Amino acid sequence: MSSDPWGRVDETGTVYVRTADGGERVVGSWQAGSPDEALAYFERKYDGLVVEIGLLERRVKTTDLSAKDAMTAIDHLRQQVDEAHAVGDLDALSKRLDKLVESVEARREERKVQKAKQSDEARHAKEALVVEAEELAQSEQWRAAGERLRALVDTWKGLPRLDRKSDDELWHRFSHARSAFSKRRKAHFASLDAQREEARKAKEKLVGEAEALSNSTDWGPTAARYRELMADWKAAGRAQREHEDDLWNRFRGAQDVFFAARSAVFAERDAEQGENLKLKEELAGEAEKLVPVTDLKTARAAFRSINERWEAIGHVPRDARPKVEGRMHAVERALQESEEAEWRRTNPEARARAEGLTGQLQAAVDKLKGQIETARAAGNNAKADKLQRELDGRQALLDQALKGLHEFGG
Repeated sequence: MSSDPWGRVDETGTVYVRTADGGERVVGSWQAGSPDEALAYFERKYDGLVVEIGLLERRVKTTDLSAKDAMTAIDHLRQQVDEAHAVGDLDALSKRLDKLVESVEARREERKVQKAKQSDEARHAKEALVVEAEELAQSEQWRAAGERLRALVDTWKGLPRLDRKSDDELWHRFSHARSAFSKRRKAHFASLDAQREEARKAKEKLVGEAEALSNSTDWGPTAARYRELMADWKAAGRAQREHEDDLWNRFRGAQDVFFAARSAVFAERDAEQGENLKLKEELAGEAEKLVPVTDLKTARAAFRSINERWEAIGHVPRDARPKVEGRMHAVERALQESEEAEWRRTNPEARARAEGLTGQLQAAVDKLKGQIETARAAGNNAKADKLQRELDGRQALLDQALKGLHEFGG
């Protein structure tokens, strides 16, 4: 008979394995060789079970083996251990399988908690997506909001599904927000298309009028009308993109034709007026040589000749007009003043009035002088001072009158 710590072979070749309770269980029969060979054979059977259990332990520890598949594998190995035709510490293998069950259960619970956490996170994430989508549904930033909603859909697809009811309710809200935004955007662009069509029609009319005016030579009113047309153009809004540029090019082109023609005419006019200014400056210089007036009759005849030539010359630049005309007016005033002085000098009635006034003032001055002498002789200096002030005033008037009388040649 042969034996080891975990089994034995009796005289008949029956092989036994010792159990945890101290008893024995028959695991096989061996007739072909020695008892040691029999034990070695059944020990190798045991080692095979050890390897299989070790492999399963590593799979549970290092892979994503599901709890269901792990328990199926454990049950299979447990049946092999319970019914094993092997020699070895089978109770230790059962205990290893029990611990493996505990690991799988713990892992199952951990995954359950993790799954619940992930589900909760997915719920919060989807609720946040729904809230943002509902806010975007009211936006008028059509491009940015549309792009953001598309990004939210991609994010939604990447999130785990919730329970059917919750997932369907959140998706319904999310989908409704997207539909509401699309409906508003569609209505907006439909309205915009209508507005742009109205703008196109309005601008067609503006272009027609602008082109009709392009050959006008009524410079002032036409330029003013073009300014009004430009204001109307800006107020009309934008037409469709495919029409806007073409309409603008026609509108601007019509204006360019008119304003180029006007510029050419104005440039020619400015050159002509510049030449006119030179001629009038020469005449103004010729007129200024008549001052001071020494011979009124000759000066007046010369000025008339200069003025006739002046009137025959056309317009000068507007900004230069006041200065050159002012020079002529100054000469004209000098001639008028000379005429007035001559008239006063040769007018008998004016001379008589001047002589009469001078005589009255002289009499008043002489009288005041006598009164002053009398007052001072009487010692009444206050009265004398008052009369002196009155005398000073009358004397000033007398001096002025004598000067005027002198102008009459007296």
